[in-house]
Amino acid sequence: MCNRSVLAGIGAAVALLASACASPDAVGAGGSAAMSGKIALLLPDANTTRYESFDRPYFEAKVKSLCAGCEVVYANADNDAAKQQQQAESALTQGVKALVLDPVDSAAAASVVDSAKQEKVPVVAYDRFIKNAPIDYYISFDNEKVGRIQGQALVDKLKSGGATGGILMVNGSPTDNNATLFKKGAHSVIDSSGVKVLAEYDTPDWNPDKARQWVAGQLTQHTGRLAGIYAANDGTGGGAIAAMKAEGVDPLLPVTGQDAELAAIQRVITGEQFITVYKAIRPEAELAAQVAVALIKGDKPQGATKVDGVAATLLEPLVVTKDNVADTVIKDGFHKVSDICTAEYAKACTAAGLS
Repeated sequence: MCNRSVLAGIGAAVALLASACASPDAVGAGGSAAMSGKIALLLPDANTTRYESFDRPYFEAKVKSLCAGCEVVYANADNDAAKQQQQAESALTQGVKALVLDPVDSAAAASVVDSAKQEKVPVVAYDRFIKNAPIDYYISFDNEKVGRIQGQALVDKLKSGGATGGILMVNGSPTDNNATLFKKGAHSVIDSSGVKVLAEYDTPDWNPDKARQWVAGQLTQHTGRLAGIYAANDGTGGGAIAAMKAEGVDPLLPVTGQDAELAAIQRVITGEQFITVYKAIRPEAELAAQVAVALIKGDKPQGATKVDGVAATLLEPLVVTKDNVADTVIKDGFHKVSDICTAEYAKACTAAGLS
């Protein structure tokens, strides 16, 4: 039986063909497959901890549960679009029947899709959209909404505290379509709020060190004029916080983030990072597995919505603050209290009611 409870729990309206959930007749009792095939999972980088720690294992486990005879061909591109192209070609040479692709470069990945289509292999765009390409399905979050809720949280924080300075915007990689959407969503709130953006930066490869270096220079240039920092994800947010600490900024300016990485949750608990955005990766990865298995069966899953004419499911992001860590990432099993509340964070965890 296909378990949709996790999706329902975050309000996702997923409309798939009934056959997209493996039936007892399709896979046999306990998931013993009457079918088999290779499914490629190509992820973009190791800078963001979610991919190796969550996306990959969730995806692989779900494929195994739906199709015990299926094999996942996995590769991580380490932020190298050319390397990802080679990995895709290798997967196609190995005879994969479906390709699930989270692109390093959302535009360049169109050539990967073209290669797959020549081999009649369906492609699922995972987490990041692939532009100008005949993909078969798109699974992600409402990424403009991610930017909007980040921007709104920061604007509300500054206004509630009577802050009068401007902000820095540390955006994501210029080759990542999601980063464009995060930035668009954030600007839609910030630009109409009266909060001034003093400078902004598109961070190559989402690299935290590059974010740290840029923020360090801006702190010197805008001494006494800064009230907060919009950071598109937890890596760039961590880089911004490291820069402030190195420059002796006290108190730290409020900083946003995204991905609910363990280190970011610990910074949120201690107050070093203002918020992060939690995107429930398990339902995203499991749905990608479900769609991929349906596609290799020859079915055509129907999305809850469409993006540029492509059937799609966009899941809902959630803001995580010190006050709702227990009700979000801990409740979902994304992080354990024991992992968050190490000795260094014990006091902050007690204050936050987590221990």
